[in-house]
Amino acid sequence: MILVLDVGNTETTLGLFSGTELRHHWRVVTDVSRTPDELLLLIRGLLSGAGILGTAVAGTAIGSVVPALTESLVEACAQLSGKPPVLVDARSPLPITLDVLEPLTVGADRIINTLAASRIFKRDTIVVDLGTATTFDCITSDGVFLGGVIAPGLRTALETLVRRTSKLPATELTAPDRVIGRRTEDCIRSGVVLGSAEAADGLVRRIKREWPDSRVPLVVATGGLAALLAPHCREIDRVEPHLTLQGLQIAYDLIASRQGSV
Repeated sequence: MILVLDVGNTETTLGLFSGTELRHHWRVVTDVSRTPDELLLLIRGLLSGAGILGTAVAGTAIGSVVPALTESLVEACAQLSGKPPVLVDARSPLPITLDVLEPLTVGADRIINTLAASRIFKRDTIVVDLGTATTFDCITSDGVFLGGVIAPGLRTALETLVRRTSKLPATELTAPDRVIGRRTEDCIRSGVVLGSAEAADGLVRRIKREWPDSRVPLVVATGGLAALLAPHCREIDRVEPHLTLQGLQIAYDLIASRQGSV
């Protein structure tokens, strides 16, 4: 089995694959203070809770946008599987093209989403990745990353709103029952959740108008907040919560086979 790790600024998502089947997945807080030994204990604990021995992991792959944590994770994963992990970044030998002005600055998650979308959907795609930031990745059917949009994520918007205003209370991030709130918390939820949904729809429409050809791209939502936001969006065609994990599994197969370790 292969363990993949999608390291985001707020949370790290782990997936355990048997072939192309996602058998188990977990979401933990991203903590740059953890040592390699602590990370190894955490990973082994998650596997043990699912009845999986660490020795069952034949290889690992990491996609990280948190450089301060990457080195420690690389060491922990090497101890877990007995060989260096596949590290996915802009230099990875993958069948995609980063058609942007500064390709080396493209985040690992956007690279992985490009690979996954081109291999799984096989059509032009806008991937709306809802995490700490909300990113819109513009991807062609043949694996060209055209660029996209980066916007504040829902949680980021909520935390900033509450922190920067003296009288607004801390509020749980859930969808409101109606637009017009009658309590302060409901007003905040309406503004953050429904406002973000309208912003996402508007950006997708603008992206479609700038698409380089006449093909209409598929719009796919992924990330930890996709299930919350997607029901309130008109432009999102489908939700694939584990798209980035699937992309990491595909990247592992492609890179590890080239290295002769599969």
